[in-house]
Amino acid sequence: MKRRAFLLTTGAALLATPLVAASCGFDICRSDAEWRERLSENEYLVLRKEDTERAYSSALNQEWRAGTYQCRGCDLPIYSSEAKYDSGTGWPSFTMSLNNAVGTKEDRKFIFQVRTEVHCRRCGSHLGHIFDDGPEPTGKRHCLNGLSLVFVPAV
Repeated sequence: MKRRAFLLTTGAALLATPLVAASCGFDICRSDAEWRERLSENEYLVLRKEDTERAYSSALNQEWRAGTYQCRGCDLPIYSSEAKYDSGTGWPSFTMSLNNAVGTKEDRKFIFQVRTEVHCRRCGSHLGHIFDDGPEPTGKRHCLNGLSLVFVPAV
């Protein structure tokens, strides 16, 4: 019985471990030291430790020019300004990502709640979460941390 409890506890701990590029499986892999050198402390906490920035703290909430939002971790274009909308939540929100730009996984950090986490498919950086309360055409709300994005205006 003790062995079963140990195996269940160990398995649960492994499943709860954040998805990070250090274990790789992504196109871009960097050491923890390389990520810390590349990112500010708050960016590191969001992109690599799956933290969440404060609501209404990102200047990208007020960004409405045409352009592309790139992953701060690797510069992969991930969202178009055409898919951006004001969700009223305090985080940059989009109805959909660009094709083949993001990956998802279950986020079970909260008891009795399963969310869908979204990350960059190229470097594994944490971007935010996807919810089923968005507008048409997808009905999805990609609720993102502004710290995980870099806006590049259209030319």
